[in-house]
Amino acid sequence: MTGPGARTGPAPATGLAEAGSEAGSETASGPAIGPAIGTGEAATGPAGTGPAAPTGGDLARRATADPLFRLVAYALEAAHGRPPAAVWSAPYTFHLGSPGLVAAADWPVAAAAAPRTDGLVRLSSLAHPADGCDLPLTLSGPRPATPAWAAGPYALLRALARAGYGRGGTDLHVQGSLTAAAGLATEEAAACAIALAVADVHTPPGEDPDRVRLARLLAQALPDGDDALRRGALFARPGRALLLGQGAPRPEPRRQRQRYVVFDPAGSGSRLVLLALRPDPDGTQDRTAELAGAVACARRAGALSAWPPGQRPGRSVLVLLPEARLAAVRAAVAEDFRGRALPVPRFLNITVAGAARREA
Repeated sequence: MTGPGARTGPAPATGLAEAGSEAGSETASGPAIGPAIGTGEAATGPAGTGPAAPTGGDLARRATADPLFRLVAYALEAAHGRPPAAVWSAPYTFHLGSPGLVAAADWPVAAAAAPRTDGLVRLSSLAHPADGCDLPLTLSGPRPATPAWAAGPYALLRALARAGYGRGGTDLHVQGSLTAAAGLATEEAAACAIALAVADVHTPPGEDPDRVRLARLLAQALPDGDDALRRGALFARPGRALLLGQGAPRPEPRRQRQRYVVFDPAGSGSRLVLLALRPDPDGTQDRTAELAGAVACARRAGALSAWPPGQRPGRSVLVLLPEARLAAVRAAVAEDFRGRALPVPRFLNITVAGAARREA
């Protein structure tokens, strides 16, 4: 079966490449962001599941499958000696320049999971090859010592187990298609992929896991994360931005409708790119001035607007520009940075994609 919103755009890579539901039932128009956002629309949440997908074990050996999904399925089998029961992908998501609007990028994080019965959690990631871990799954009390990267996934697995998903333990492998240098939030997409993969194993065949319930579990288990970005990963649609209500969430029926506004740069003759500064040697330098300079240069060369992809200050910005000005903007930014003896930023093409989905 497949989830909503088939991913389009470039095949994922392990580095930075160059370049129903819930939330309120009323129709909303949403604020405009450049020429690519149109009038609002109300739409039901993620579409139902489609035809049955191959099993996770088959995915690792399927030559036509996306390389990232083949890799994550193979890596779980190599690390833990058994094929995955489910493989899910969740897109990196980003804020738009207006409050309450989020969208998904066509670059995913993948999670492969297989259930256990001995109360053990085994976590691995190719991004942290020396930091795999085997941990007892305890539902309360202090968590066992974990590598830094595994603290969030373990907290989430505990919350899922308390909700009835995976109490016997889980083998889990997670891998993103982008590095942290891209500047897009990584934890939110990974959490959604993990939650869906684990919940899917405990959901009747042919049914999509309850995304509304999982969204609430994620918010409770990972309160320091960006809940808007997680909801974007769970409920996004291609060529649409998800319009989220402001304030505290309200108890709502499961099949209440999401709200969306059109956000389709490619459909309007525009291009959306992520402009990312190259990392400094120790990762501690303040790059605010460099980023501001890159934005100013891009605007002079014809960019329409620019905004940070997340709520926290970072080292990348999303830039909306006319298709015809892409080469000019890249050339102008490159020339400006070379003239100041600075590493030239990278440009990552972004297509507005759909929500998390089952890959196998």
